[in-house]
Amino acid sequence: MPAKTALVTGASSGIGEATALKLHELGYTVYGAARRTDRLAELAERGIRPLAMDVTDEDSMQAGIKQIVAETGRIDVLANIAGYGSYGALEDVLLDEARYQFEVNVFGAIRLTQLVLPHMRAQRSGTVVNVTSMGGKIYTPLGGWYHGTKFALEALSDCLRLEAKPFGIDVVVIEPGGIATEWGAIAADKLEKSSSGGAYAAQAAAVASSLRSEANANRNSPPTVIADAIAKAATARRPRTRYATGFGARPLIALRRILPDRAFDAIISRAVGLPRWIRTPETARFTAGL
Repeated sequence: MPAKTALVTGASSGIGEATALKLHELGYTVYGAARRTDRLAELAERGIRPLAMDVTDEDSMQAGIKQIVAETGRIDVLANIAGYGSYGALEDVLLDEARYQFEVNVFGAIRLTQLVLPHMRAQRSGTVVNVTSMGGKIYTPLGGWYHGTKFALEALSDCLRLEAKPFGIDVVVIEPGGIATEWGAIAADKLEKSSSGGAYAAQAAAVASSLRSEANANRNSPPTVIADAIAKAATARRPRTRYATGFGARPLIALRRILPDRAFDAIISRAVGLPRWIRTPETARFTAGL
């Protein structure tokens, strides 16, 4: 049988790079997609096929899928990893930036999924892996637009899982926790650009400091942890619908599930160091010992 084929977006660094290498190690023919192929040179040396693709550009997505099908005849795994975090108060963030974050994190992933589904249906098999975040289940101050994209991708993945099941296609969500990538620094930079002055300046300073915190960075998991979860989902006969992994993912998602909203508000506010965090009788019993 020919080798199975995987398309990995966001392959130029971090989770995408680690995933491309992991799937290649497992014997897949892997196409690593990124806007700039020069950043894929090291992957190409290791056997990954570089693919110029911008998930906000229709022509490049269509051309990429056509190339893969022409060269291999199939697509077995689509790993939608391309994405970024853009923080800032909802009041401050320009709508053009908010829309662009949805274009990259949501519409790019779903449009690419639309393009691969006909090929997966024809072969009666395939796995779509959407990388969301623990931020698709929890929330943090000044992260509204980012969390909105991840909540949306979670819901779309659930609907797609039901729709694709009759055709032998699995849809899996990966929910990373804290991962050692450039994500935090990028989110902090965008936060300061949008909200470092004005009404939310104190909150922005606290959250940016948390995003850049060396202590948090030292606790973060390596990208290979997520690559391993994606590989597990891609190779399982009956993959789980969700894999929450990486620093903090499982406990924080569990806390969000069991705590009242205001108790969780207090814990998150305290965790990111928001000013004027108030300990109330309502939240004291939940935060004791943290």
